[in-house]
Amino acid sequence: MKYRRLTKEQLEEMHPEFINFLATQSITADEWKDIKTNKPEVAEEEIDVFSDLVWEGVLGKVEYLENISDAEMHLFHLGNKEMGLIAVRVHQPGVNLTTEAGFDWFKKNFLTDAVEMMTAKKAYSEDPNKDKFELIEKGAVITKGELFRYFDDIIEIE
Repeated sequence: MKYRRLTKEQLEEMHPEFINFLATQSITADEWKDIKTNKPEVAEEEIDVFSDLVWEGVLGKVEYLENISDAEMHLFHLGNKEMGLIAVRVHQPGVNLTTEAGFDWFKKNFLTDAVEMMTAKKAYSEDPNKDKFELIEKGAVITKGELFRYFDDIIEIE
């Protein structure tokens, strides 16, 4: 397995797609029930293959990721050849970016000395989707990129 198995909840949400996946393998509903009962290892393998296909599809389309912790933000733009990073670190005691109050403070003070911003670019490894997946496994979430684009515009102006 290249990535990780989808969670039970994710598999339930993708039930119609999983049925289509089984159909492409010429596995009927009755055959699937039989496989689950009599060959559970084969059923597990099919779920793993399906999970990898789903991850490949998602990772191939994702453009932005965000990983926000108490005092840091890592905003990623996932381009075709490299990923761009805008890293933000807050040096103000008591400010927590994951709270509404902390983020409100940040919006008013991000151009002060209490906030440090850095940018970087990094080429992908031989497997860009694996690079993206590793960021997700470390806590990044897929976004539409509003924060990245906002700060990218500010940094270009300066």
